[in-house]
Amino acid sequence: MEEGEGEVRWDGLCSRDASTRESALEVIRQAVLRRAAQISPAKEESPPPPPLEPSDGCLASATAQERLNEMLARLLMLSQRCPFRDVREKSETILSNVQELGIRIPRPLGHGPSRFIPEEEILQVGNEDAQMHTLFADSFATLGHLDNITLVMVFHPQYLESFLKTQHYLLQMDGPLPLHYRHYIGIMQLLKTEEHSWSLAELIHAVVLLTHYHSLASFTFGCGISPEIHCEGGHTFRLPSVSDYCNCDITNGNHGVDETHVSPAGSISTTESFCEVEALMEKMKKLQECRDEEEASQEEMATRFEREKRESMFVCCSEDEESAPTRDVSRHFEDPSYGYKDFSRHGMHVPTFRAQDYSWEDHGYSLVNRLYPDVGQLIDEKFHIAYNLTYNTMAMHKDVDTSMLRRAIWNYIHCMFGIRYDDYDYGEINQLLDRSFKVYIKTVVCTPEKTTKRMYESFWRQFKHSEKVHVNLLLVEARMQAELLYALRAITHYMT
Repeated sequence: MEEGEGEVRWDGLCSRDASTRESALEVIRQAVLRRAAQISPAKEESPPPPPLEPSDGCLASATAQERLNEMLARLLMLSQRCPFRDVREKSETILSNVQELGIRIPRPLGHGPSRFIPEEEILQVGNEDAQMHTLFADSFATLGHLDNITLVMVFHPQYLESFLKTQHYLLQMDGPLPLHYRHYIGIMQLLKTEEHSWSLAELIHAVVLLTHYHSLASFTFGCGISPEIHCEGGHTFRLPSVSDYCNCDITNGNHGVDETHVSPAGSISTTESFCEVEALMEKMKKLQECRDEEEASQEEMATRFEREKRESMFVCCSEDEESAPTRDVSRHFEDPSYGYKDFSRHGMHVPTFRAQDYSWEDHGYSLVNRLYPDVGQLIDEKFHIAYNLTYNTMAMHKDVDTSMLRRAIWNYIHCMFGIRYDDYDYGEINQLLDRSFKVYIKTVVCTPEKTTKRMYESFWRQFKHSEKVHVNLLLVEARMQAELLYALRAITHYMT
């Protein structure tokens, strides 16, 4: 955990020992109140206090007020995002003490961890059971806060545990790359080695990190993850105003529509949405019957794949969709135009990658495990959990076998990347995934920053938010596996 200033150590708050946390909180309280007293309005008539030494180069030009604001923002985060009740309560008390000195304290922006999912439907910190509390405490000890990704992924605890374990291994445990390399690779999208050559083990580590964060970007935008409370865009020191709520609605893609009186799609009634669920289940039933009765020839299966691959190129979101504002990251790129290129718009043919020739199970897994021991097992476990995860429900229906639908989603994503499974009938995809769902999938997987709340709400209107988060887990892992397959196949060819 980084420190706010030289006299404060925040990492003591991560301890599972209550007395250690209490001591750390008292040090923080004294430091915050001492700094607050120095800039309190009541002190305006007094001579200015002596300058305070910054903790590091990043804060060298910061004013005393800015440094205090950083500490207050962290306390706001702790008051809402710490799994330990004593820390939450004490942080809130310190903020109140500062406010009593006449200093404005921060408040959260937005409405919870996700711009797409109502806050009341997300597990509130402090209401978790014992098993979940352990998971939260572990995550808090690693990051210093419970991030919004964790609070949305917690809809599916089994996957979350695997995800956190894998991410911790990639970033913190023994591996070929130094720790600072790992974090830098997590930030950039491009890898340039110049004159420094990497070992194959280092290259595998870097490839896994890149694919991990590429796919995590899809989850972040696909679920509308909000900025962290203590970071830019997550809090404000301004008093609330009517315009705040209007701007928030517009950012979320609502454009002034009152969601309490209109269905998510705007004009689709609940009855019509209910009928869509029934129709989807009926299609699944008929497809299963067709499977049992006859099987298409290999030629027909190949034709259906090529048709679906070609059609997927022309699935795109509306150009006038208003997505959430994003931070300018152009300074991290040598080529600011770098990004996803749609093959269809460049007259390019997508070559077919036959999974039978190179698959994760038969080739990629063993290569990763050989050059970066244990991480292959962690990734494989994560793939399997996401692919096989089911509660046997669909919207309001129970005892439903959703394997056909999950496979269609997974294979559609791989199809977009040109990956074909010889034993799968790609004609099922058009039966099970409607256009609005395909638009959402392609946007989240290929250009996640363009995802809007309107897209999120336009597919599976009667499904629960937890089911839509489940869809995003499938998108994350299918995309990561597709990217890994291409990279690992290239490395394999190099080695041979």
